[in-house]
Amino acid sequence: MTAPKKINLALQGGGAHGAFTWGVLDWFLEDSRFSIDAISGTSAGAMNAVVLASGMEAGGEDGARAQLEAFWREVSRQAQLSPIQRTPLDMILGQWSLDHSPSYLFFDVVSRFASPYEFNPLNVNPLRDILDGLVDFDLVHRCSGVKLFIAATNVYTGKIRVFREKEVSLDAVMASACLPQLFQAVEIDGEPYWDGGYMGNPPLYPLFYETDTPDVVLIQINPIERREVPKTAREILNRVNEITFNSTLLRELRAIEFVTRLIEDGKLSGDDYMKVHMHRISAGELKPLQASSKLNAEWAFLTNLRDIGRQTAKDWLARHYDDIGNRSTLQIRDEIT
Repeated sequence: MTAPKKINLALQGGGAHGAFTWGVLDWFLEDSRFSIDAISGTSAGAMNAVVLASGMEAGGEDGARAQLEAFWREVSRQAQLSPIQRTPLDMILGQWSLDHSPSYLFFDVVSRFASPYEFNPLNVNPLRDILDGLVDFDLVHRCSGVKLFIAATNVYTGKIRVFREKEVSLDAVMASACLPQLFQAVEIDGEPYWDGGYMGNPPLYPLFYETDTPDVVLIQINPIERREVPKTAREILNRVNEITFNSTLLRELRAIEFVTRLIEDGKLSGDDYMKVHMHRISAGELKPLQASSKLNAEWAFLTNLRDIGRQTAKDWLARHYDDIGNRSTLQIRDEIT
């Protein structure tokens, strides 16, 4: 029997759109041809990562799949209590956007003039309670099969901090997902942290500095390129956020391309430097979704994204299974020029 191919996974953040990543992970865990060596994650990607690691340590691949489903189901259940819901018209039209929700519009305006220290002084965050109830961080720390790298941004220094397996805690995951417009900074060891997406969405460098697996599969849910000019204030803000959260990713891809070119030209030794094989799984179905849909946690929406993720991963692997371990399938030069 052929040994499973080892891969590293890089999981982007993106709120409810992280359910697409859930679907991709579900397919990889179901497919016995692969072994996940390490996961780098930010925000929703960090949550998917720790939920997977906890489930994996408790019950292998099947345990990880069950734990991921339990997490997203609980997210959906808690969201039913939120005042921010789709309008009846959006439901009739089958639109997942919250752009017409009066509660969403009110909250959107308030968040531009008041900080979370003012409109949420008790720092209530249902996601914290969900993770605290579902994830056994002792199991995460003992998970020897999958290395974890969780990113957050240090508010004082503006630098990235990457939490590794033994350092990964409930606070670390919440820091990785701490959007400063919505939540108070998370303090760890006397230092405040915001969302890791500002400095790494997700960070790639730990995957080739701290593992010997050359294949990195980026699960991308935030598009790098859009071929239309945003016109409304909300569209402009969304595009600014996409550009900001993808900027560090593009810098890392540029560095990977540079080192790869030097190795191929014989200017660097392949014995001293690992040639990284970059891959990407993304779905065109995510691109038209409005930014507000990242707050839509209806079960029908989450399972739709999951199913898109599963099918996208299945189709991608049918095309590129033989490439894993041999070559990159992401043309980095096209992404950075």
